[in-house]
Amino acid sequence: MIKHKTPIVPKKLIIPFVLVTSLFALWGFANAITDPMVQAFKKVLELSNSEAAWIQMAFYGGYFCMALPAALFVKKYSYKKGILVGLILYSIGALLFYPAAITEQFWFFCLGLYILTFGLAFLETTANPYILSMGDSRTAIQRLNLAQLFNPLGLIGGLVIAQQFILKNLKSDDIYDFSSLEETSKIVIRSSDLIVIRNPYVVLGLFVIGMFFIILFSKMPETKNNDKIKGLKKIIISLIKNYKYVGGVFAQTLYVGAQIMCWTYIYQYSEGIGINAENAANFQFIAFILFFIGRGTGTFLLKYIRSNDLMLIFAIMASIFSFGTIFNQGYFGLYCLISISFFMSIMFPTIYGLSLKGLNEEECKIGAAGLVMAIVGGALMPALQGMIIDIGGVAVNDIKILGVSEVNFSFTLPLLCFMYIIFYSKTIVK
Repeated sequence: MIKHKTPIVPKKLIIPFVLVTSLFALWGFANAITDPMVQAFKKVLELSNSEAAWIQMAFYGGYFCMALPAALFVKKYSYKKGILVGLILYSIGALLFYPAAITEQFWFFCLGLYILTFGLAFLETTANPYILSMGDSRTAIQRLNLAQLFNPLGLIGGLVIAQQFILKNLKSDDIYDFSSLEETSKIVIRSSDLIVIRNPYVVLGLFVIGMFFIILFSKMPETKNNDKIKGLKKIIISLIKNYKYVGGVFAQTLYVGAQIMCWTYIYQYSEGIGINAENAANFQFIAFILFFIGRGTGTFLLKYIRSNDLMLIFAIMASIFSFGTIFNQGYFGLYCLISISFFMSIMFPTIYGLSLKGLNEEECKIGAAGLVMAIVGGALMPALQGMIIDIGGVAVNDIKILGVSEVNFSFTLPLLCFMYIIFYSKTIVK
């Protein structure tokens, strides 16, 4: 048990902390509002499943491609400039949805998302280590969990916007067989639906521009490092030799994969027990709420429990509920699935903080890139889970594997991810 009187955020840094923390909601919002777009684009633009999947590939591809350049930029200049560049790219990507809707070209929408996530890569690569640096190192992980509390608020907001302002207003969604319509009718509906999809992104882009000017004219601290600045090659070699950091990057890859799997396949799991997509969305909403509550609870408990010990407890509980998801049929299994979100809540910021703990500022700036690139797990792991679900055919419960349906069995993947996090918490960062 640990308890310290050191403030989580020094008084002189409260305003910069609040400003940077507000950015955490932006990538949560973008994640939540983009997920339903896969199905929306598939129908209105008459895409195949593989073509529609380019939405997620564009989204996570932007993270992967831009994380290291973002880290190098921050290393050369400053945290504040990194945030400003991130906000510019974010707004450009969101505003590209306007011409994309006019041209009605799917690749244009993908380009917008790709550039938008360039901005998110800059923001995440910058904001996370920036928050860690705003105060005493002993409270760094607790401080990051507090800032990350705003991320699920963005998730909830994005899901609400997607449900209320996009999905409910799509005319194509009211038509069972959209492809069978006459071309003139398709054109009218397609134009209308693409405008519905466009509008929230345009509003988001304008909001981000406002955030840009607020940050631009605000006084932001820049931490100083007295150590001799190493070259990039030396920093990378040093990080590779740091087993705690390397293990943390792998843990982060698996965690993000587990998170996206547990949220994405709520719909398929619900389908397997006879729940339609509209009602399944309500369970996803509950999962986001539990995620928010869990992160708040975890942030409080970090005042008394060491970060690796708390993550160990949460990972064990996530594993237990994963077992419940796999081996229980019906609503009880679904309740187990959404309960996992509570125990996933602290993992991203805690893994992030533990991985960078003990590194100097220059190493943190580059090390942050690897942890953001690890977000690509959100693209790779769900694809593997989808392959498991498709083993028996197009339905989610065509066959049984080890006595359970294929969709139930597919959740062995998140279970394995949580088991590694148990290992990381207990062994690597003990």
